[in-house]
Amino acid sequence: MLKIQEIREIIKLVDQSSVDEFTYEHEGSKIKLKKNAVQQVQAVQEVREPAVQAIQQAPAAAAPAPKQEAPAAEAPADQSNLHTITSPMVGTFYQSSSPESGAYVKLGSKVDENSVVCIVEAMKLFNEIEAEVKGEIAEILVKDGQLVEYGQPLFLVKPE
Repeated sequence: MLKIQEIREIIKLVDQSSVDEFTYEHEGSKIKLKKNAVQQVQAVQEVREPAVQAIQQAPAAAAPAPKQEAPAAEAPADQSNLHTITSPMVGTFYQSSSPESGAYVKLGSKVDENSVVCIVEAMKLFNEIEAEVKGEIAEILVKDGQLVEYGQPLFLVKPE
């Protein structure tokens, strides 16, 4: 039987590779990993397009529906110029070095390339995550104590 850390390493390696599917069998145990993010994105786009067309063709009495869709459509355009700080590993996100101390950054905080913005704890190792860009924190995407995945967006930064 594989240990949890070995499974995490396999997941990370498959995620970083061009392999779409991985199966491991040993002594009656089986692990199967599939990566199909491209297919999921295509499916979401295919579902969304008819919904947008239906909203556009709806009678004027259904006016509230476009108002609900408009902010979602505008949000990606507003975020296109923002830098995303992502998690370099799987672990637990912490905003500060200890519960007694304040958060490294808050909404609107100014950061530079070497500013520590958070800590990601993995296997009792506390890894400081730096901004890697000079700018202002525009959005904090995760909560303190939340588990994060490799490559998961943590912050959006408005570059200067």
